[in-house]
Amino acid sequence: MTRQQVDHLVIGAGFAGLCAAIKLREAGEGDYVVLERGDDVGGTWRDNTYPGAACDVPSQLYSFSFALNPDWSMSFSPQPEIQAYLGRVARERGVLDRFRFGTTVEEARWDEESQRWLVDTDRGSWAARTLISGAGALVEPRLPDIAGIEGFQGEVFHSARWNHDVDLTGKRVAVIGTGASAIQIVPEIAKVVGRLDLYQRTAPYVLPRNDRRYSRAERLAFRHVPGLQRLMRESIYWAREAYVPGFTWQPKLALPAKKLALRNLEKAVTDPGLRARLTPDFEIGCKRILISNTYYPALTQDHVELVTDPIQKVTGHSVITADGVEREVDVLVVATGFHTTDQPIAHHVVGRDGRSLAETWADTGMQAYKGTTVHGFPNYFQVVGPNTGLGHSSMVLMIEAQVGYVVDALRTMDLHGYATVEPRQDEQDAWNDDLHRRMQRTVWSTGGCASWYLDDRGRNTTLWPRSTWTFRQLLARFDPAAYDVTATRPAPEGISA
Repeated sequence: MTRQQVDHLVIGAGFAGLCAAIKLREAGEGDYVVLERGDDVGGTWRDNTYPGAACDVPSQLYSFSFALNPDWSMSFSPQPEIQAYLGRVARERGVLDRFRFGTTVEEARWDEESQRWLVDTDRGSWAARTLISGAGALVEPRLPDIAGIEGFQGEVFHSARWNHDVDLTGKRVAVIGTGASAIQIVPEIAKVVGRLDLYQRTAPYVLPRNDRRYSRAERLAFRHVPGLQRLMRESIYWAREAYVPGFTWQPKLALPAKKLALRNLEKAVTDPGLRARLTPDFEIGCKRILISNTYYPALTQDHVELVTDPIQKVTGHSVITADGVEREVDVLVVATGFHTTDQPIAHHVVGRDGRSLAETWADTGMQAYKGTTVHGFPNYFQVVGPNTGLGHSSMVLMIEAQVGYVVDALRTMDLHGYATVEPRQDEQDAWNDDLHRRMQRTVWSTGGCASWYLDDRGRNTTLWPRSTWTFRQLLARFDPAAYDVTATRPAPEGISA
């Protein structure tokens, strides 16, 4: 088999993959390729095109620190603007020629003899010194396990795979799920559907969406007044960090946010019965906090029904709940999230001992060293890896920190003549023991809810239990002392590990 040789392979073209491509180029690591199964950059923001799709992190934070965007139209960016921003950054930074779109990674296997990653795709094979995964967590839709759903005769699709060919005007539509996507979808489609049934398992906390349109004068000031936009970004950053103590060690500090969410509900929903069903029964922050000004009002409309009885089964043309009520449906929209604690990429990456990441994590749950490297997987770096997710701020902050760590690892390897770097098991264990010790006192563990943050064992393998500032400090420099290394050549005189 003929393999194309390259120094570094990057998987994924979302924020993580694009950041890696840009920073590799800036560091002089010019021999790299980015493999992407889609037809453009964007990742999550390319794929999620459902009605009302928008970011719930302020625009000023939801962008690269090295590529601020003075032209955001809103304080919370809609999906088309984020996708356009990523495309523009890719073009302006001159990295698009390194992307191979329409290319699906089938297997990436470490070869000990050649000390290379051997990567097979549906469009050829590669060999690379390092493998950088930017595949992300919100990638593969999670479908609900509901009896009979495969036999539904109407249109059915996941929110992340929205079928724009289906006209919902006047239709009877059922939406399953009340998470971040659903609360954006429901108000939009309620404007056109004939009937809307929303199936809720758990009521979320919903804060007001303090969104507004930036004026032309503000956009001009962001573009031409030195430091203004960066100052705004910093102020938003620290305001968001103020949420951390309430999430991670003293839930009582989140009481003002809880009261605000409940006031938001009380103001929008006057029916006491409906309000009771929309009132969460857990501590705020335990599940993802949502923001919307239109979700609650949409549920008060006559043609919209909130259904809280569990779904028993789906027939060819209806949904039947445990109370025996049958509701006829033309279109079924599944807004049930993604595979986050069992990331799909883990099944395709095979390490030194012939086991995949998924097999390696089968007993322990997802874990890595600094959320980025994994024992048994030499020269493998995972951006948005285990326990790097956030419940309060922008994932772009974490992505930039991880990519910086990866680039410094490559610099260290070149400087010292290392062929491979692999985190020591004891260092990885110590990192995760400390992380999960801290996790025990967080609201995600004590708040009284089940969430997509937790794996099947109830272990939070998704979120970071400290501040983003701390994470950035811990990953500021690559730490070779925590790694087993092999050398290809003696280190230059005067240089030691």
